[in-house]
Amino acid sequence: MTKSEVSGALSHIRVLDLSRILAGPWAAQMLGDLGAEVIKVERPGVGDDTRGWGPPYVTDANGNDTTDSTYCLSANRNKKSVTIDFTRPEGQSLVRELAARSDVVIENFKVGGLKKYGLDYESLRQANKGLIYCSITGFGQTGPYAPRAGYDFLIQGLGGLMSFTGRPDNEPGGGPMKVGVALADIMTGMYTSTAILAALTHRAESGVGQYIDMALLDVQVGVLSNQAMNYLHTGKVPQRMGNSHPNVVPYQDFHTSDGYVIIAVGNDGQFARLAHAVGKPEWADDSQFSTNAARVTNREYLISRMNEITRTRTTDEWVALFESVGVPCGPINDLEHVFKDPQVIARNMQFSMQHPTYGDMPLVANPIRLSETPVQYHHAPPALGEHTDEVLSGLLGIDSEQLARLRKDNIV
Repeated sequence: MTKSEVSGALSHIRVLDLSRILAGPWAAQMLGDLGAEVIKVERPGVGDDTRGWGPPYVTDANGNDTTDSTYCLSANRNKKSVTIDFTRPEGQSLVRELAARSDVVIENFKVGGLKKYGLDYESLRQANKGLIYCSITGFGQTGPYAPRAGYDFLIQGLGGLMSFTGRPDNEPGGGPMKVGVALADIMTGMYTSTAILAALTHRAESGVGQYIDMALLDVQVGVLSNQAMNYLHTGKVPQRMGNSHPNVVPYQDFHTSDGYVIIAVGNDGQFARLAHAVGKPEWADDSQFSTNAARVTNREYLISRMNEITRTRTTDEWVALFESVGVPCGPINDLEHVFKDPQVIARNMQFSMQHPTYGDMPLVANPIRLSETPVQYHHAPPALGEHTDEVLSGLLGIDSEQLARLRKDNIV
């Protein structure tokens, strides 16, 4: 499929994805979902590291496990997989030719890791002045940590997120806790796609490409949000509070007779309605609880009273009651319930794609909704090297004899 055959907001853009694992592939997948042609370059015979991050593995049309993990599926749809060994001169030449015909290059090798192959920004821009080249590393291209490798778990700890995530130390199960998905990687992927879109917009006006330096640690610090501002303006280090909110009360989970219910009161009007719903209308006028500031000050007393009350009914009963009076609330769903939720179903957040080898492949949808250039799904996450011949012959004009020789020499 050529660029002109792909519809979408970025149908005129070609992305060369040299990245692996999650942050880079997530950014490239986002651009692919928006219509860009994404060519994913992988190591022959091995591929992206995440292909082996299982079990679980993808099953084929007959229900048998393959060698590709389900982890890899999460960040690699709408891409073409091409295998090239660019540690060898012929492979480097192929990647340079692809870069010369691309608008964007994304890579996440260690600082300076691609320079020895002639695949760094300064080398590639010589043949493509409009190239947008994005490097993703753990710590960025500068600073004392720049040479280090960076992984999401490490970054969540180093970047402060785990210091206030988890139960307090004095509670059962207390201690630092990472988020259940690789949030630093995913947020870096999101920021990366935004940065690339900004660079593309600038190039459309100026004709000039540019270099983008993205770092997981930068992003992790950047998304500390209100917790960072709480610290910077008070000097008080935020502590782990479980599911409680540092600035809003009540905004946490509460015990019910059969589980938990989340109550997320965002203003004093909602709290007044909550008070009436739980049979304590006097709370709405009580100076201890009538304002959010007062509720934060008297958090422990209010929460203990609330837990006594919420234990008297089931989660479903509380959700029905609170929803009827406009108090934000909800259950804590496992993923089985998430994908059976009527709202998730109505928003088409699960879909399937047909893969030529693996058959029907369930996937999670992109949440972006565009009225004129909607997200479209052109390629299921590819098998390793699935599009090597298509891309090298169609884009670079390599004939079948050359392809056979490259394959024989283990270049592709």
